[in-house]
Amino acid sequence: MYIPMRGEEPPPDFAPYEAEFFISNGEIISHDPHLNRDGEALYRFLLWQTANRPQYFIHMKGTHTEHKTRTVYRKDQQGNLRPHDEHYTETVTDFDFRIDIGEQIVHGPIHWTVPDAEPAYRGKMFLEVDSNQLLSNGDTEASLQAGRRKATRAEIKLAEKRKRLREDHGLPPWVFPEPDGWYAPIGASPPPDAQVLGSSMTIRDWADEYCASDKLLKEFIYTEVVYGWDIANLKEAITAAIRSVYSSTITVDFELSHHKIRIRPDNRLARALSNKWIKFLLWILLIYPFIWLYKRFGRRGGGRWEVCGGACALKTWRAPIGGAEPPPPEARNDGRWKNTPDGLLHLVGEREGEWFQRWEGPIRNAVLRKVQSKTPLEFVNTSARALDGYRPTYVQPPQIF
Repeated sequence: MYIPMRGEEPPPDFAPYEAEFFISNGEIISHDPHLNRDGEALYRFLLWQTANRPQYFIHMKGTHTEHKTRTVYRKDQQGNLRPHDEHYTETVTDFDFRIDIGEQIVHGPIHWTVPDAEPAYRGKMFLEVDSNQLLSNGDTEASLQAGRRKATRAEIKLAEKRKRLREDHGLPPWVFPEPDGWYAPIGASPPPDAQVLGSSMTIRDWADEYCASDKLLKEFIYTEVVYGWDIANLKEAITAAIRSVYSSTITVDFELSHHKIRIRPDNRLARALSNKWIKFLLWILLIYPFIWLYKRFGRRGGGRWEVCGGACALKTWRAPIGGAEPPPPEARNDGRWKNTPDGLLHLVGEREGEWFQRWEGPIRNAVLRKVQSKTPLEFVNTSARALDGYRPTYVQPPQIF
């Protein structure tokens, strides 16, 4: 479902156009010529592709190192074979499995744009900010200087810190956390005055600008993110659960795929660079460095637009709509209701603590059984379902929104 941005009208109805695209390394890539000429077609393509939510997994892996000795035979100076002991180390995988948490997404995507003051790729091959600065000379005829400029190292470093905070603590991309300000303690909730990000240009405006460019190796990138859960704390909890039954090396990674859409020009060079084998061959032949230089410095070389995306929520606070009556105060002690200056809000989606409570046992069991599978684990207890009065640990509350 399309959710219009603030001040943006939904697009008019139109005859559907099926653009050419393919999937490579979990990314959607299109060289369709129509998407490179028509901003409306590009905008529609983004809305169409984001109807499918991204894939989100927790990948857990445990390994240990074994020191081994083997006998090898080598010829001496006389040509005779003599045995020698060779010592080597080998990394052994004890368990390797995934859990799909993408199915926990309850809302989205909400389309967003990068704020003007945030470093981003805005048509060049380097990060820029879009600024309005007062002239120091007090010139009344040009009191405002507007334009894009190259982002400074300090601005880029601060933006990277904010991005890590958002990813670790489940903040949506339009929240503007300050690393040295309110978000010092891990797990703290964002304050009520957290800034909301937004560009002075809409997604459609950015699509028009991309299509108007005549660069041969330009690229438009739309990125979906998942928010709502405190990933940093959840990772620590999962690691501790595994550590209780396993003592070697543990890795816990959160993997997001099918979350990027890349639009590239319809020419032979751009299509060739989208093929990883051709690109690898160009590296081997030392041709790609010259292509990179042209892309970086050529007038009609490369351009990159990475200024927008979609946000999908694992949990989110929402107000009852449609005349739905909230439960009485005595029934609101489950932590899923809160009073705010904007009124009573209800939590939609499963909390990370509830999810971990269900999965802590199965995770330990999978580690003990040394499960190695590319198919995500499923939480199934068919025997318990036959018991009178059985209810899962978490039951999705009735939708009253």
